[in-house]
Amino acid sequence: MDSSPTFHTPRLLLTPLQAADIPAIQQLFPHWDVVRYLDSRVPWPYPPDGAERYVQDHVLPAMGQGKEWHWMIRLATDPEQCIGSISLYDQPGNHRGFWLSPPWQGQGYMQEACKAINQHWFETLARPVMQVPKAVGNDASRRVSEREGMRLINVGEGDFVSGRLGKQTWELRREDWLEQNAR
Repeated sequence: MDSSPTFHTPRLLLTPLQAADIPAIQQLFPHWDVVRYLDSRVPWPYPPDGAERYVQDHVLPAMGQGKEWHWMIRLATDPEQCIGSISLYDQPGNHRGFWLSPPWQGQGYMQEACKAINQHWFETLARPVMQVPKAVGNDASRRVSEREGMRLINVGEGDFVSGRLGKQTWELRREDWLEQNAR
């Protein structure tokens, strides 16, 4: 697998997730406003070793196999400050996921992170389509998809940390992304 690159945006630094990030994840992640719309596989209440188990047992092996790419989102002005995470997955119907700690939500950080990650997906990895599932009530995530020019392609149901909810799948095709982001 090619190692995951580090990305620099105007306000962010996206660094490949590593074991040293476990304490930050354990501190920032287990908040209801972060997890409620995530897949039900996320344990809740979040265990004291939840981040360690997830990173050691899932993330690092998947990154090593080239099936997933995970980054920590950091402030460019304070690179030690993690504020969330963004990931790409080589899974049909589920290509990207992200979370952002509540103090940093609503400031456009995720839109900025997504732009860098989408460029990697479509240009470096040359993938033809990006599909992202989300809970119907996850309005902030939906707005990110809408601003990116994604189209709603499917509505169904899914199991989330907060229970069984409506589930939407949003899609962005490579040719549309390239056209929107022509340099």
